[in-house]
Amino acid sequence: MPTTMKDIARDVGVSLITVSKVLRNHDDVSEKTRKLVLDRVKELNFTPNLVARGLATGRSYLVGLLVPDLLHPFFAQIANSLSEELLKNGYGLLISTSKEDPELEKRTVDGLLRRRLDALVIASVSTTSSVFANIQEAGTPLVLIDRCFPDLKTNYIGVDDEVVGTLATEHLITIGCKRIAHLRGPATSPGIGRLNGYLKTLKKYKIEAMPGYISAQMMVDVHSRESGEYLMKQLLRLSPRPDGVFAYNDPMAIGAIHAILDAGLRVPEDIAVIGSGNLHFDNELRVPLSSIDQQTEQFGELTAQLTLSLLQSKTSFRNKTVIIQPQLVIRASTDRRHNTNRKGRNLANAR
Repeated sequence: MPTTMKDIARDVGVSLITVSKVLRNHDDVSEKTRKLVLDRVKELNFTPNLVARGLATGRSYLVGLLVPDLLHPFFAQIANSLSEELLKNGYGLLISTSKEDPELEKRTVDGLLRRRLDALVIASVSTTSSVFANIQEAGTPLVLIDRCFPDLKTNYIGVDDEVVGTLATEHLITIGCKRIAHLRGPATSPGIGRLNGYLKTLKKYKIEAMPGYISAQMMVDVHSRESGEYLMKQLLRLSPRPDGVFAYNDPMAIGAIHAILDAGLRVPEDIAVIGSGNLHFDNELRVPLSSIDQQTEQFGELTAQLTLSLLQSKTSFRNKTVIIQPQLVIRASTDRRHNTNRKGRNLANAR
């Protein structure tokens, strides 16, 4: 017969509940007892039967994560941080993507609910909150990340997107840009917030929002770089063309830089470009990218902490909102102070 948790408890001389707490990394077990249990688990090469444990506890010990796209480094980092912390606490992570399709998102949510997962973490592509109201009515703990709904009271972790737009646009103004374009995001809270920050900052500095300078694509998370390159090519056809560009995310900004260099122009001398996300490879690009840091590592850790708080709470959990403050990171794509040393280098790279 296979080894059971009862066997571990009997061998060590502790209760079944204590063994369960050790395996779930609960903090109310002494280090001595924890070591005894884990040593015996290792000796017997014991693997918990999660199905049996789920039947006994009414839990699946699984959390669902639904994001627009896992190829986007921002969402991949969130998934990585969440998975690591959940695993330490005896939970697994089931990951799905919506491909920026609201209808696919709805069907995926329905499928996750049928699996009776212990909690859901979702970066939504929907423009209405009806799907998430249904989740809460079903009693499943929910954490929304990156995208929120003003009419829905639930747990939420996100960056202050209006500040993202403000920091990026103000930085372009301070380096001398007069004709600033925006490659905007979708009609979700981050896209709307960053657009508002951009428009309010232009108004504050009495700079005109020129016709055709706000460009958008239907999908910007799944095909971000391609979208940025396409939109930038459209902007380059304008007269006058922009001398500064704020992109909704870093992959869009990277695509924009490719289009500018391929057109024989210089970054930042002719057109300065800034993105949002501060991805780990931004410093290694053809032109290192200035960006607005969304504190991605902290974002992932906070998501894990809030999700675990919901899972471990023995009473009704009061909804919590966490707003992360973004920070400006300046690199070569907007650094015009050293343009003399870089003169001609961007053109050489484009060739």
